[in-house]
Amino acid sequence: MATPRRRPFYTARNWRLDNSVGYLVYRLRDSLTRCIDDQMALHGLTDAQWRPLFLVGLGRADNAAELSQLMGVNAGAVTRTIDRLQAKGLMRRTRSRVDRRVVRLALTDSGRQAVSVVPGVIARANNLHLQAFSRQEFDTLKALLRRMLDNGSGESTARARRR
Repeated sequence: MATPRRRPFYTARNWRLDNSVGYLVYRLRDSLTRCIDDQMALHGLTDAQWRPLFLVGLGRADNAAELSQLMGVNAGAVTRTIDRLQAKGLMRRTRSRVDRRVVRLALTDSGRQAVSVVPGVIARANNLHLQAFSRQEFDTLKALLRRMLDNGSGESTARARRR
């Protein structure tokens, strides 16, 4: 059974910046980032520094190419950031024993210590933005955002198939 076609929420006529879900999400991301950055600065880390440390610490990336892709930043910028993190003694590079062309990234003890504050900082920033939400509203918001992400990734997949 086919899903009934729904009328779009936006058209060129009724779309307004201040009423755009995309713009509101962008502003929310910007507000969360500023809040997190202010707190991370107290720990001596910039946005460009704590994010790669955190991603490596989580095991989500172990080389510059993966970090570049996850962070949406060009490889040159990531390499410069890794240089700074290595100079601060927070990250180290090691050549892969399997493929000498591959340089693996790992946190030093100081890097692990620096990253240990990140979850608490992120939790505080999120809780600040979620104050006065009920548990049900919180759960609904997460479900709706996940559904939007799924819808968008489905469109990307469909677009890739059409090419």
